[in-house]
Amino acid sequence: MEYVYAALMLHKLKKDVTEESLSSVVKASGAEVNAAQVKSLVAALADVDIDEAVKAAPVAAAAAPAAAAAAPEGGAAEEKAEEKKDDSKSEEQAMEGLSSLFG
Repeated sequence: MEYVYAALMLHKLKKDVTEESLSSVVKASGAEVNAAQVKSLVAALADVDIDEAVKAAPVAAAAAPAAAAAAPEGGAAEEKAEEKKDDSKSEEQAMEGLSSLFG
């Protein structure tokens, strides 16, 4: 994953994503460089328009944390606690209904 992040950072800084530059960024981050992975990623990105790939990436994963951060802290915790209580009651009621069927 660090290789992809390094490639994105190089692209954002308008630098060429080469084996040498990618290795330098990964090494500077403190991670150990795997030459095979670097070579593989550079080859895979050779014909990719990174800007278009980023635009086409799903944004649903990023939207969920943003929505959670927008909710007020106290209200969200209370709502979750109430939902859990309601869920446990309905599960208990369902189990009672099943137990009446089997004896």
